Amino acid sequence: MTGLRSTMLAVLRCHAAIGALAVAAIPVAASAQDTPAATTEQEEGEIIVTARRRAESLQDTPVAISAFTSDMLDQRQIVQTQDLERITPSLQFKPAGQLSGNSAASVVFIRGVGQVDPTAAVDPGVGIYLDEVYLGRAVGGAIDFGDIDGVEVLRGPQGTLFGRNTIGGAILVRTRQPELGKTSVRARLRVGDYDLREGFAAVNVPLGETLAARVSGGFRRRDGYVIRAVDGLDLGNENGYSLNGALKWEPSSDFDLFLRADYSRRDEHGAPFVLAGVNEQAPVAAIASVAAGCPGATIPFSPIVPGDRRFGAPNVPMINDARCANDLQAKGDFVNGGNAPVMSMSEVWGVAGTANIHLTEQALVKLITAYRETSSRGIRDADNTPLTLITTDVGSQSSQFSQEVQLQLDFGKVSGILGGYYFNEATDERATVFLAFPPSPPVIRSLLAGGPGSRDLQVSRLKTNSVALFGEATWSPTERLEVSGGLRYTSDRKYYQGTVLNLFPATQPDPNPLPTLATTQGGPLFIFPRPFQRDFAALTGSASVQYRWSGAVSTYASYAKSFKSGGFNTRYNAATSNNLPVPFSDESVTSYELGVKTNLGRLRLNLAAFQAEYQDIQLIFRQGVVPLLFNAGEARIRGFEAEANWRAPWGLSVDGGLSVLKDKIKSITPIPGATATVTPNDDLPFTPDLQANLGLSYKIELGNDVTLTPRVDGSYTSKITFITGSIPLIEEDGYFVGNASVGLKLANGIEISAGVNNVLDQRYLIQGNASLATLGYAERIFARPRNWFAQLSTSF
Repeated sequence: MTGLRSTMLAVLRCHAAIGALAVAAIPVAASAQDTPAATTEQEEGEIIVTARRRAESLQDTPVAISAFTSDMLDQRQIVQTQDLERITPSLQFKPAGQLSGNSAASVVFIRGVGQVDPTAAVDPGVGIYLDEVYLGRAVGGAIDFGDIDGVEVLRGPQGTLFGRNTIGGAILVRTRQPELGKTSVRARLRVGDYDLREGFAAVNVPLGETLAARVSGGFRRRDGYVIRAVDGLDLGNENGYSLNGALKWEPSSDFDLFLRADYSRRDEHGAPFVLAGVNEQAPVAAIASVAAGCPGATIPFSPIVPGDRRFGAPNVPMINDARCANDLQAKGDFVNGGNAPVMSMSEVWGVAGTANIHLTEQALVKLITAYRETSSRGIRDADNTPLTLITTDVGSQSSQFSQEVQLQLDFGKVSGILGGYYFNEATDERATVFLAFPPSPPVIRSLLAGGPGSRDLQVSRLKTNSVALFGEATWSPTERLEVSGGLRYTSDRKYYQGTVLNLFPATQPDPNPLPTLATTQGGPLFIFPRPFQRDFAALTGSASVQYRWSGAVSTYASYAKSFKSGGFNTRYNAATSNNLPVPFSDESVTSYELGVKTNLGRLRLNLAAFQAEYQDIQLIFRQGVVPLLFNAGEARIRGFEAEANWRAPWGLSVDGGLSVLKDKIKSITPIPGATATVTPNDDLPFTPDLQANLGLSYKIELGNDVTLTPRVDGSYTSKITFITGSIPLIEEDGYFVGNASVGLKLANGIEISAGVNNVLDQRYLIQGNASLATLGYAERIFARPRNWFAQLSTSF
């Protein structure tokens, strides 16, 4: 990491040096290619986006985009990235990644493509960008919207211009940049149910005619809504804060430099999982029950022998006894029955610099340099019972450095972008799993005596080096016709070095030093602890044709292909064949899309229809208790999306969105020695057939520049699954959730607002996970019940 920090400082110094040279050497201003700092809403409701790495109207961009200004997000009570799914077609953004135990680990899907497992060994399928900087880890994708200027959600593969891991789409989050020559303050304070306390403030200060600074910070505290029966601990609580600082230097219209730093930390009790059910015939559930003294529970494992009343096929009787791992351990939707220590922590910080250098009126060079670090830990009582079926403890530290260089060209009818991208990431991960397993005589004997079981220990070092070259050209032979095409060549190199073993008894500390010999060498390690390496490379591309029938109507057809590289599995519960880690390969999505964009007076209506071929899907199979990824699936996803906005002249505003998805798993390839978790008859996870949202607001003029605006928002999601495969216990059959608010805006910049979230108090699932065959548990998370808030905000 020290080397990366040095590299980062050196590059930032280069930015400053380049700035000085640019100011001295470039005599002519060139504003034609200025890229705004964020998604902005211009006069008459025109929204400017940067989905093609240049500023253009949302309605002139041949890409399926949901774009939201900061005002739009405020009005619809969208306060963090996971809220975006309520207002965005085809997007699923869930907290508490299933196997992580961390509330901040996000699981993101767009159009049925994403990544269920947030482990560091697997890249996300949807790219999240903060001020054009790619965030490599799932934990870093959970962002609170404090000093936000806008958000764009790009649906479908975006591999040509955005590159890494955007096979499902990309989410672009942009913060407010410092404003030259202006002193301003924004602040808000919010209170509410569950002892909600939230505050935020931002200050913009000019530091001369060409330099300005902006500093912001916020905090959020809220009690959890799931209570542990054993100790009263509240799960699902929120306890975090963030700090941001930025500098903007614009010595001339030919050059500007934007530097920013951010820091955030969350210390919480853990995700609000509750028990969904138990497979009473699962070996681990039966072992834990027999060891606890459950009357009538049986197992066939030594030292228990035939003739012992506890001998028999794995089985737990359905009796209401705390010693029995069965469905009767479930204590309700908001009560957790676990007793293991739990926690959720994340710490994320980063620095970045963006320089725009106008070489001529036709040419702009952009440099984007960034360094980020992420640290997280989550401890989860996965079975959510007083027994120890499985408890996971996963911690990681990750650092990433990225450098992007762009040359943007605009010659009138022909424009384009050429670029290069470098990405380096290193992650150290420690995962340990406490189990009532394996069913060996020493483990069973210890459990029967009231002692501990075993625990798996996995210490991993993962590295990624990625280099890419990309280009896209746009030709406009007439004012109405536009043809675009692009290519990207990506080369990824993945490294993995792991120390993986089972420790018995589980109470013993991690070995120090760690063992170095694998089982074939007479040691305890399941795989050789040496470095392993795999290379992945792909040439991907995109193309589109757009025709503007008038100033109000345009249509487009597009093609895009993107890929996500593979890697190595890091979880093992037994020695692999020849002590070699199990690799998995890259997956890809090829998409074909037709779209219509209209601006009919006060009505904006955008439509898109697409078909995506999802190839070599990285699917979870199980080898005993362990989930492993294999490329074993092919699927087709077809969909239709619509978004509409209408602004009446008398104050009524209507916002709506709709997506219809039809997924078909075309094939599942059998994997010798592993059990598939999905069949061709199942749905892809996080791919509901229907999503719809509708928002209504009415702005009432009270005189003296005072307005009152009541608003209602509702969203519907049809049946959704959270893992590969069909397990009804953890599937959501469909739900509608409504929110209501009212805001009073005064002439002096003060605004008072209040509202109710989940106003109908709907009970619905937002996350689920299960391992029923061997471990025997299923867990799920319900959404927070109805809650109110009141907010005071000001700006001047």
